[in-house]
Amino acid sequence: MKTISVIVPCYNEEETINLYYDAMTKVKNDSNKFKLEYWFVDDGSKDRTYPVLKELQAAHPDEVHYITFSRNFGKESALYAGLNAVTGDYTAVMDVDLQDPPEMLEEMFDLLETDEYDCVGTARMDREGENPIISFFSNGFYGVINKMSQTKIIPGARDYRLMTRQMVDSILSMTEYNRFSKGIFSWVGFRTKYLPYKNRERVAGTTSWNFWKLLKYAITGIIDFTERPLMFATWMGIFFSGVSVIAIIGIIIRKLIYPLSSVTGWASMVSIILLIGGIQLLSIGILGEYIGKIFLEVKKRPIYIIREKK
Repeated sequence: MKTISVIVPCYNEEETINLYYDAMTKVKNDSNKFKLEYWFVDDGSKDRTYPVLKELQAAHPDEVHYITFSRNFGKESALYAGLNAVTGDYTAVMDVDLQDPPEMLEEMFDLLETDEYDCVGTARMDREGENPIISFFSNGFYGVINKMSQTKIIPGARDYRLMTRQMVDSILSMTEYNRFSKGIFSWVGFRTKYLPYKNRERVAGTTSWNFWKLLKYAITGIIDFTERPLMFATWMGIFFSGVSVIAIIGIIIRKLIYPLSSVTGWASMVSIILLIGGIQLLSIGILGEYIGKIFLEVKKRPIYIIREKK
């Protein structure tokens, strides 16, 4: 019987861990096609996540393992730590809040067993119950990144997926500090099938994601997988330089034709200066984002630091 290693990132999830484990145990027992090996990654939680994981591991030492970080490093670091730890034939990535349906795991396993696919992922068909503002910007993000980047990401794609060992090893070979897993999963390639499902709300607790964290995550994804924003800044500079040259020629011609004309147009001039200044600051900001990512990469700091592993 093959083993599925399940990576479960946790941040302040004391209420959901046991509920998640019970739901997964039911799926495993009902299926009886595979064994499960859990790798819970405590991402520097501030609640009782760590004690709950210790209790769960003590009760199921052969099945449950946990990794505890020295501080909060983020979900991407937790995923990478889990990928480094897994030993199973297949590897699954799941959220602990049960928004990722555990009952889909059997179908995902069956598809991988056919040897037709290397990865089976999931994508939400809708965003029912989600904040409409977040939904709007999330949909916009997929549209923007798929137009700007050669690495295509399925709209609504989740981190929830089941992968072969070969694909996991390929992901681990990408040791970059700034990580955007949805893009990395797509970039490494391999034969992938996506299963749609209806959106689910958390089974308990509250999400640690808010609008600004999601926006920062989206910016990371765009910067990591396309250089188009830099090209945008360049083309904007070329365009407005051309407009400026035309305007200067027009002013010279006007002065030659009407040498005694009075000075006019202060309001329009100020507006133009503010517009050009804003575009310059935007371009500098785009450049700064890329330089900031380079700055973090060249430091070669560890992606995460483990306080305890068991």
